[in-house]
Amino acid sequence: MCGIVGYLGERPVMPVLIKGLQRLEYRGYDSSGIAIVGGPTSSTEARANALQLFKRKGKVQDLIDHIGGAKPEGKVGIGHTRWATHGAPNDLNAHPHRSGNGRLALIHNGIIENYHAIKESLIQRGHTFESDTDTEVLVHLIEEILAGGDCDLFKAVRLALSEVDGAYAIAVVDATSPGEVVVARKSSPLVLGIGDGEYFIASDATPIVEYTKNVVYLEDEEVARISLEDGLKILTINNNTVTPVIEALEVEIEAIEKGGYEHFMLKEIHEQPRSIADCLRGRVRLDHGKITMAGIDDHTEMWTQAQRVIIVGCGTSWHAGLVAEYLFEDFARIPVEVEYASEFRYRNPVINKGDIVIAISQSGETADTLAAIRMAKERGAHIFGVCNVVGSSISREADSGAYTHAGPEIGVASTKAFTAQVTVLALLALRVGWLRGEVDSAMLARMMVELQAIPDKIEVLLSQEEKVREIAKAYCQAPNALFLGRGYNFPVALEGALKLKEISYIHAEGYPAAEIKHGPIALIDEDMPIFFVATQDAHYEKVVSNMQEVKARGGRIIAVVTRGDTQAAALANHVIEVPKTADALVPLLSTVPFQLLSYHIAVMLERNVDQPRNLAKSVTVE
Repeated sequence: MCGIVGYLGERPVMPVLIKGLQRLEYRGYDSSGIAIVGGPTSSTEARANALQLFKRKGKVQDLIDHIGGAKPEGKVGIGHTRWATHGAPNDLNAHPHRSGNGRLALIHNGIIENYHAIKESLIQRGHTFESDTDTEVLVHLIEEILAGGDCDLFKAVRLALSEVDGAYAIAVVDATSPGEVVVARKSSPLVLGIGDGEYFIASDATPIVEYTKNVVYLEDEEVARISLEDGLKILTINNNTVTPVIEALEVEIEAIEKGGYEHFMLKEIHEQPRSIADCLRGRVRLDHGKITMAGIDDHTEMWTQAQRVIIVGCGTSWHAGLVAEYLFEDFARIPVEVEYASEFRYRNPVINKGDIVIAISQSGETADTLAAIRMAKERGAHIFGVCNVVGSSISREADSGAYTHAGPEIGVASTKAFTAQVTVLALLALRVGWLRGEVDSAMLARMMVELQAIPDKIEVLLSQEEKVREIAKAYCQAPNALFLGRGYNFPVALEGALKLKEISYIHAEGYPAAEIKHGPIALIDEDMPIFFVATQDAHYEKVVSNMQEVKARGGRIIAVVTRGDTQAAALANHVIEVPKTADALVPLLSTVPFQLLSYHIAVMLERNVDQPRNLAKSVTVE
């Protein structure tokens, strides 16, 4: 949640900040703002007045309109785009927040859990507050510590954060020290870009990649002072020196552009053949008759002896975990539990030494998933991360793992991230099944051939987009929808319903098809669209029976069926055909029509497809 950007250097600072905020807007778009520090002046008072601050409710474009013809200048600036937690989205609650004396400006991603107690203490010492945010409390606390004397901004931030409970990524500027920024992180991502005599600060790599490929990832409870004179210095909150490790970014600028598509979501749907091929590359070795997964192969004994796998995730990642439950139990014969990370961490779950916890997260920064794996790790579980973002928190904290290699996903509603996650999880299950002797050479060879064919089969599906758009036109005014599937396609039904409600705001629910008789059938009438996944798999005849039950009650059926099907197709008002594949891989195909359908319905309803209301891409608060 929320996006942070900052710059120190010789470039005009405002364009860097604005472009960075536009790149980060998928992380939050309730409000935005920038603070720019002017050049050195002759007096402390004049320097304090040189802090130029602009902020506005709404999208980044609203901020641009608010700035208008003003041309703030300076070598140092910070910017923020917000997903609201404490306080409604409005101009006062927008970041940056200023200290009472006007010297300091601070931006913050995360939540300060004990802000109320700190605020009450500061009020007793004469501080007054303009906003409802926890962030303004932090900048006043830093101001209070600075006022005590014998302390610079770098030390004051460390002292202030030692009093704070919660999660944060922050950047602070002081108008009386115009050549520096102090930043810090705990449980919320922050990356520093190192250029030629210039520095960049951001929540992720998207605002940095066009300027430099050299970055430093801050770790938890690290505080950095970035100075145009003295360079980069990193300390822990406890004052221990940290040697910066410079890493190379792998992402290319083209990956974060729309590339001619109207929306990022549509681009990312169409990127799935390539993203799945990238995921398979180097892992599926048809010539050697094996699947190679370093995260598994480095711990073969643990996987062969595993008694239980626990999968944790949120939202779309949880749905991918549900598919993985079928995959692991079918191929590896290991009992699997799939947990919402947000619930798992607040229970007192039974975790045994030797249990394997698979954590799934597109961003690798999901707060609930991070907290869940930390708890599981403390109790002796082995953590295997499935992430898309290289260098993310989960990828660094996991004991082993696998990247999905889907490339940047900017659209808030996940599409290619889901299919890439399912692809990785299928590879994991097959590799573990082989190691445990549950998958023989013939089965492994068949599944590898089927996996290699998936990208071309998705291309076939994407060629039907116009047909899907026509179906969307027929149902875009429906107030409700049901999505039904069985077996491997039950998670697809859940994911289809989530996509529709996320971006179109139409109420939708997903169920196992057999469960329709246990309540939801009461909702069915001639105005209710029912989306069935009725591919020719082990559950086909049962799903056809469920379709007949809906048909008898006047429901309007849209069916995703296997190419050439006649029985299920005859019961449907509209049919979308998918190529034949192995049952275990059907979710990689059957989910694509629902992505396209949701996209086109949302466009017809004039929704903001890439930035749905109230949502953000990376959920870094609990």
